[in-house]
Amino acid sequence: MASLKELKGRINSVKSTQKITKAKKMVAAAKLRKAQAAAEAARPYAERLEGVVASLASKVGAADGAPKLLSGTGKSDIHLLLVLNSDRGLAGAFNSNIVKAARDKAHELQAAGKTVRFFLVGRKGRPVINRLFPGQIIENYETTGIREIGFEQAREVAEKISELFEAGAFDVAHLFYSKFRSALVQEATGQQLIPVPAPDEAPASSGAAVEYEPDEEAILADLLPRNVTIQIFKGLLENAASEQGASMTAMDNATRNAGDLINKLTIQYNRSRQAAITTELVEIISGAEAL
Repeated sequence: MASLKELKGRINSVKSTQKITKAKKMVAAAKLRKAQAAAEAARPYAERLEGVVASLASKVGAADGAPKLLSGTGKSDIHLLLVLNSDRGLAGAFNSNIVKAARDKAHELQAAGKTVRFFLVGRKGRPVINRLFPGQIIENYETTGIREIGFEQAREVAEKISELFEAGAFDVAHLFYSKFRSALVQEATGQQLIPVPAPDEAPASSGAAVEYEPDEEAILADLLPRNVTIQIFKGLLENAASEQGASMTAMDNATRNAGDLINKLTIQYNRSRQAAITTELVEIISGAEAL
């Protein structure tokens, strides 16, 4: 049985930890409001742009001379998995859920005879993916030191992805991130990024031709890379909100668990103290009787 001094030390240690987790929960709650607002503001634009580009893919994707970002390379042998993670922990299963979704997709593709490569943003998922898929990480985008990841980082990642695609490093790219639902629910999500997937249901044909102003080449040359950047930016914003929500929940649970442990240790301390006092009284009485 632990001594009174050891129990008192453990109680003080857990109380100190509880103060830290409570403070981290408050910080995460404050950051969550801003991150959630940013994710929700960007979501309609990103989804609408994705729909417009998907509609173009269904109409002109198979046409001769269509951009490769729209029509693809004509094969699907090499798949690139763009996995968005954070650089920090203490966020529950936030990072591990994203890695799990990417891992499951990679195993599915490999079972179908495809070659899988990884492009990682953030360092938390790197050790796991490197262990499960050694030698298959072709790019690490460092976010250490970046206080708040924004559109500039999304643009840089999109440019690297486009360069790899033009160089023939992959045929199909998939994006993995955590979609923010609420502070309690974050959903690991994967979507095809390149080439643009056609809608599951083809829109009803109106017989009208697609017209471009100024011209098809100029519009698609701007629209398609922009869509890649916006989808990555959306993923980063969703991740930012999900991370803070997961962190707030994890720190709340840790604070509650610390409180429960403090109560148990306090009860144990009081019982041990009472037992020590009782033992001391018995020794005093026995000594008095011996006199």
